[in-house]
Amino acid sequence: IEGIDTAHKLALILSISYGKRVKLNDIYREGITKVSRQDIEFARELKYKIKLLAIAARREDAIEARIHPTMIPFHHILSSVGGNFNAIHIDGDASASVFLYGQGAGMMPTASAVVSDLVDIARDMEKGIWGRVPLRSYVDDKIDDINLLPIDNVLTNYYFRFSVLDRPGVLSRISGILGKYNISISSVIQKGRKRDGPVPIVMTTHKSRELDVQTALQEINRLDIVSEDTVLIRIEDEKLT
Repeated sequence: IEGIDTAHKLALILSISYGKRVKLNDIYREGITKVSRQDIEFARELKYKIKLLAIAARREDAIEARIHPTMIPFHHILSSVGGNFNAIHIDGDASASVFLYGQGAGMMPTASAVVSDLVDIARDMEKGIWGRVPLRSYVDDKIDDINLLPIDNVLTNYYFRFSVLDRPGVLSRISGILGKYNISISSVIQKGRKRDGPVPIVMTTHKSRELDVQTALQEINRLDIVSEDTVLIRIEDEKLT
C-alpha cells in the first residue's frame, strides 16, 4: 500500500541493471492511501487507470527512480495487470519493448523463489565458494553508489483535482498560477454547481518539472477559494521510461 515492497524490488533491479549500490531511502516513494474513489472515477473518464508503479530510466549521467500512483492509458499493457500479478515493462536500446508478467504472491510462486535461493546456496556450499557470478557483474569492493536524479528535477505529466468554492474567476486564478510556473494545461473537467460545499475541478498538464508543480500547488492551496489540499497524481502517457 505504501510502496515499501515495491521499493525493495526497484532497488534490487537498479543495482543489477547498473552495477551500482542503491540506498533504499534515496528512492522517491509514495503510496496509494491518498487515492480516492473520486480520483479513480475521474481517471476512468479521462481513459486512464491508476496503478502503483516503480519507474526507472537513464537520464544522461543520472538514473531516474520513483514509486508512486500513476495514471496510465487504457490501451497500455500494464493497465490490464491486476490481482496478485506483477509485471515489468522494459524498453531497451537494442531489445525494444519487453514485457514480463506473472504471479507476485501466493503459495507456489513464493515457494518457487525460496527453492531457487536454496539451490543456489547448496551449489555454493558444495564447491566451498560464494557468489560464483556476482549478480551485478562487479565484486562488492568495486561498486560505486548510484547517482539518482532528484525528484524535483523529474519531468512528467500531471493530474490535479482542486476542491474549490463555486465562485466567478476561480478557474482563471488557478490557471494563472500554473502559467506563472510554466505549467501548461492539457485538459479541464469542471463539474456542476453545488448549493453548499466545494466543487471539484480536474486538470491534466503537459510535461512539467516536479519542483515547479509543487511550488505552484503550495501557492494555490493558500488561496481563499481552495477548501482542501490539491490531489496530485502523475501521468505516464507515452513510454513508461
